[in-house]
Amino acid sequence: MIFTKHGNAFRWIIIIASFFIVSLILWKTYEFFQHFKDEERTKMENWSLAQNELINSDINSNLGELTLQVLNSNKTTPMLVINEDGSLGTHNNIDDTRITDSIYVKKLILKFEKENNPIPIIIGDSIASTIYYGNSPLLNKLKYYPLALLLIVVLFGAVIFFFYSSNKNATQNKLWSGMAKETAHQIGTPLSSLIGWTEILKSDNVNPDYIAEIEKDVDRLKTITERFSKIGSLPTLEATDIIKETVDSYDYLKARSSNLIDFEIITPEGNIPVNLNKQLYSWCIENLVKNAIDAMKGRGKLIVEISQLENNVKVSITDTGKGISKKDFNKIFTPGYTTKKRGWGLGLSLTRRIIEDFHDGKIKVLQSQKEKGTTIQISLKRATNYV
Repeated sequence: MIFTKHGNAFRWIIIIASFFIVSLILWKTYEFFQHFKDEERTKMENWSLAQNELINSDINSNLGELTLQVLNSNKTTPMLVINEDGSLGTHNNIDDTRITDSIYVKKLILKFEKENNPIPIIIGDSIASTIYYGNSPLLNKLKYYPLALLLIVVLFGAVIFFFYSSNKNATQNKLWSGMAKETAHQIGTPLSSLIGWTEILKSDNVNPDYIAEIEKDVDRLKTITERFSKIGSLPTLEATDIIKETVDSYDYLKARSSNLIDFEIITPEGNIPVNLNKQLYSWCIENLVKNAIDAMKGRGKLIVEISQLENNVKVSITDTGKGISKKDFNKIFTPGYTTKKRGWGLGLSLTRRIIEDFHDGKIKVLQSQKEKGTTIQISLKRATNYV
């Protein structure tokens, strides 16, 4: 890939070169626009001279062929000739059906004054009339050309950004999937061995309590293996009671956590069906609870609360830990971000991937205050196919 080696430098070269080229095109377009506008000004000044000669011809009775050609040469530029008394003298390239409307004529005069400075026609020492002219259709089109070019550049840049972002996300997704599948594979080998050794221990009349504890750990490893195998591919979702799944994860973690943590769970009565993958959802709850316990340094109060608002289900985990700065609310879900001395910064990013990518839900920091605690909230849609 062209972005793998010296990617940042290459991107900056492309950006700077593109900016230079676009700036050059815009500048040349502006120069051409001004040049064309000056030419139209010169044309209208020549027309005013020809008009002056036409007026004088009434006296001298001498009108040259060149003068007539100049007067008849304007086929594109809209113009009005307003006499000294304010009446309309003549017009060119303007709708004849509306020229009798005095309000329309006044609006045209104001419009033309904004586009170009009027040209007076001087007879003797006084102004006999004034020429008001606007931009020709070609000049108007040319005026909007830079805007169209900028729009094309912006759209082109957006396409490049989308392509690069999609390519980057696809690469990250492949990396996630590859790591997850490889982890599940690596765990599977010793897990099979442990299951075999457990059967051997049973035949050797080992204390059943020891074997029961070993089997719990084996089951736990099976769950972990299933989690990694599912995160490495598109998991299957089933309509499941989210209250039961949350309570099961809560009970498991509570039994294995410090007695210095005051656990509390708040749930509504009845069932709330949500399309879930049980293993992955329990992994999310586990990650969030463990992060909350770490934030409290093993001492404090932890509340898990489930609530329902119309078709949305909210699962909130609240702790009394050190809190999170508002500027870091989104950063904590970024892969690699961690405030721990030991840690990879993958737990919350993995949780967001499971909730948002696999379950089409949302996860966010609902609220947090320094040294008072944090609430992280998961939002999921209620299932409609639950029996």
